[in-house]
Amino acid sequence: MSKERIHIFDTTLRDGEQVPGCKLNTEQKLLIAKRLDHLGVDVIEAGFPISSPGDFNSVKEISKLVQNATVCGLTRANRKDIEAAAEALKPAKRPRIHTGIGTSDSHIKHKFRSNQEEILERATAAVSYAKKYVEDVEFYAEDAGRTSNEYLARVCEAVIKSGATVLNIPDTTGYCLPHEYGNKIRFLKENVKGIDDVIISCHCHNDLGMATANALSGVLNGARQVECTINGIGERAGNTSLEEIVMILKQHDHLNYTTGVDSTLLTDTSKMVADNMGMFVQANKAIVGTNAFAHSSGIHQDGFIKNRETYEIIAPEDVGVNQSQIILTARSGRAALAYRAKLIGYELTKLQLDQVYKQFLSFADAKKEVLEDDLHRIMEMSREQYGIKMI
Repeated sequence: MSKERIHIFDTTLRDGEQVPGCKLNTEQKLLIAKRLDHLGVDVIEAGFPISSPGDFNSVKEISKLVQNATVCGLTRANRKDIEAAAEALKPAKRPRIHTGIGTSDSHIKHKFRSNQEEILERATAAVSYAKKYVEDVEFYAEDAGRTSNEYLARVCEAVIKSGATVLNIPDTTGYCLPHEYGNKIRFLKENVKGIDDVIISCHCHNDLGMATANALSGVLNGARQVECTINGIGERAGNTSLEEIVMILKQHDHLNYTTGVDSTLLTDTSKMVADNMGMFVQANKAIVGTNAFAHSSGIHQDGFIKNRETYEIIAPEDVGVNQSQIILTARSGRAALAYRAKLIGYELTKLQLDQVYKQFLSFADAKKEVLEDDLHRIMEMSREQYGIKMI
């Protein structure tokens, strides 16, 4: 049975760049866009062309550069935005205009000071106008997470009739629980005429730490595109993390989904984005954090040394990491000490290990981590006393 393809829509260069202090110049954007294209994402949201001359130029240059992915430009639901995006996207081999409007009661009342019928008209008009410029038009219903399912279904059906090819159902504030977001996607699948002719997309924010869980729930209920960013960066607490959703789908093979992403490039891409944006990745970040394949507890280290899969569900090389790490601390046991000692050329008998371990603990209690140079010092101090031999 062939696997079903989940499209990966990367918005690192648009939503990700909205993080304070993470502004990129055109040269940096081109560097990242080239890597994303090589990584195998299906769509690159290159920017918001109307927002500034710099963003317009970046979208235009990315459109020239990208060879494989669809290049997407964001707009609001008005003609000037759409015209600017269409112009910037002219060089793209596969252009997409991403237009939309807020649909929740909160947005309709407070942001637009409008009503549901007027918003519906603005939504369909925007899609129809975008369709004059490109065949591929994605519609976003901003704050769909807090929009009533019934009204959201009306909007979706109307924009499909107007020519939308992709429906973006954003949990803009990260409010939904995973089952609520999944139920929303399923409701649309079951109640919107023409829904099977378009792709449903998940755009989930991480305000409550559930962006990736919500995106997965959306996929399990019928969505076939996930909007995400490298390292999960984005507005406020960020977006669905590209590396997380890709590896969830890869590791849970029984779900029968696949993506076009080359996972062996994930760690290097993460570093590239972090370096260019100056937005460093937390050490315990899933998949790409420096501790993602590091073991410091003695119990974990012993199990890992005996069989890697006791404590690792992902092979490090699958995400571009050379090898896992055994970190020596005061919590490390004899197995970890012997393992690390052997790596630097010392073979220990059981008696020698017991003797050296006491010295190791005294050293480890004084430091957060025993580094390789420290280990050499410990071994050399003990070498003559206990007859330790080099391999």
